[in-house]
Amino acid sequence: MITTANIKNGVNVDQLVDTINAVQGNPELAKFEFRAKNNWITGGHCVTSAKGFYGVGQEDTTRQETFTMECDHPSVLLGEDKAATPVEVVLHALGSCLTAAMTYHAAAHGIDIEGMESTLEGGIDLQGFLGLDPEIRKGYDGITVKFKVKSDASEEQLRALAQFSPVFDIISNPTPVSIEFEK
Repeated sequence: MITTANIKNGVNVDQLVDTINAVQGNPELAKFEFRAKNNWITGGHCVTSAKGFYGVGQEDTTRQETFTMECDHPSVLLGEDKAATPVEVVLHALGSCLTAAMTYHAAAHGIDIEGMESTLEGGIDLQGFLGLDPEIRKGYDGITVKFKVKSDASEEQLRALAQFSPVFDIISNPTPVSIEFEK
């Protein structure tokens, strides 16, 4: 018997529903731990690798490749401009996660998305990073995300779907970060 997968927006809806049902039956399956290792090259140039993670109740062994991401800074910020800056990578993560959240949740709700693109902008005042003014944040003072979405969904529906993005949550709400050192 030949069957066609129930695909909407590039998402296998049957698998998505099965995943939701499995997690409802066993909430421990929803607990994931992602890991990355960062190696300093020189100046502001670093390479981060990610492969292993824990999820669905066990260490994942399906990922075949180690993914790498580089960060550097432009020459005006004393870098060698070999890669995007870390704050640009944050914009990439946010845009990618918002897009995925909308796509997956739209598929689950039977909403078609024919196309989507976004632009992201964030302002940073280097006086915070340089330690010149303790009243100025070191990070973004705000981020604006503008979407162009080809869909019958309303802006209200899309906004509600975007709220499911983990990276949106990480950026919008304080996330505890502990820093430890080994010598």
